[in-house]
Amino acid sequence: MAAPREERIAEQRIEAMLPSFPFYIQEYIRDKRRYGNTPSTQLDYLYDFRIFFEWLLNEGLSPTSQSISEIPYSILATLRKQDVEFFIDFVRDKPFEVKKDVWKKRSVTRVIRITQSLKSLFRYLTEETELENGECYFDRNVMTKIKIGKTKETAKRRSQRISTSLLNDQDIEEFIMFLKNEYEMTLTPRQKAMYMRNKERDIALISLMLGSGIRVSEAAGLLMSSINHKKNTIDVTRKGGKEDTVLVLPSTMDDLRAYLNVRSERYQPNQQEAFVFLTRYQGKAQQISIRSIEANINQYTKAFTSGRSMSPHKLRHSFAGGWLRNGGDIVKLRDQLGHSSIETTALYTNLKDDESISIVERMDKSRRNDQISD
Repeated sequence: MAAPREERIAEQRIEAMLPSFPFYIQEYIRDKRRYGNTPSTQLDYLYDFRIFFEWLLNEGLSPTSQSISEIPYSILATLRKQDVEFFIDFVRDKPFEVKKDVWKKRSVTRVIRITQSLKSLFRYLTEETELENGECYFDRNVMTKIKIGKTKETAKRRSQRISTSLLNDQDIEEFIMFLKNEYEMTLTPRQKAMYMRNKERDIALISLMLGSGIRVSEAAGLLMSSINHKKNTIDVTRKGGKEDTVLVLPSTMDDLRAYLNVRSERYQPNQQEAFVFLTRYQGKAQQISIRSIEANINQYTKAFTSGRSMSPHKLRHSFAGGWLRNGGDIVKLRDQLGHSSIETTALYTNLKDDESISIVERMDKSRRNDQISD
């Protein structure tokens, strides 16, 4: 299956960045590539490692090195727990420049990801590498002493926070109808012309995510050959490059067919163009980017909710909530969403609070009646 455009761009950035890293980082990235990590994931590792290695240089912890590429793995072998803790404090507390003269601190999630990246690297260097004598590069893994802070938010609290910005079944129907019939009325003539050019495509994209629960990267990478109109299924490439088949709501397939009916005339792709969702750029048809999909969803949901935008992932959450509300099994939901762990899918079981609320209300009513009878 062909790689989405973002993945191809990530591959190019990886090749440009790798020469600036030590050989053992290059080996690590090749190992991750060999075992199915996507280019985007590999690139995230490099970004995290660059922060770490630049910190090592700035702190003078590799005194003989003038650049990142010169930092030997022996430096990593001798790092103390306190050194790593100082680095994590730096990552958490030091603002970084997002763009010119705009600074912000990293989120807790970002700090945890950087720490996890280092744990993965040190585990690789101490357990999976091999010198001529058969030994690993070094055996002292300081990262085993570093604990990753867990969120103080319970799964139920997190699911309640998520559910405040989800679409229920009626909302989803109204949202799709809003895009089909009302949204264009809110636009200027110029905005309307732009919207009408991509209307069927954008409706099909949003309908597909709400009607199947697929990730935005899976939608962007969908191929023409992957659609089965008779069975109402699509083939997608999951995280790690795994191939999977996903069920799609029949109404969503109708929206997808409406787009496919205008795809050739609207975007004029060549016969070799395999991607379903296209855009016109510099006079040529090409695969729509993940960033464009995210921007469109943000714009459309903000218009529909009068100011509250939603991410593509919230559309995925909305599908999961609808699955469970309509009696769907959690194991089958795991397979539908492409989760590797049932624990991840279990988050959605807490989205069905209507029944719990009803039980509490009945309990309260029963107690009040008992007090009256006394």
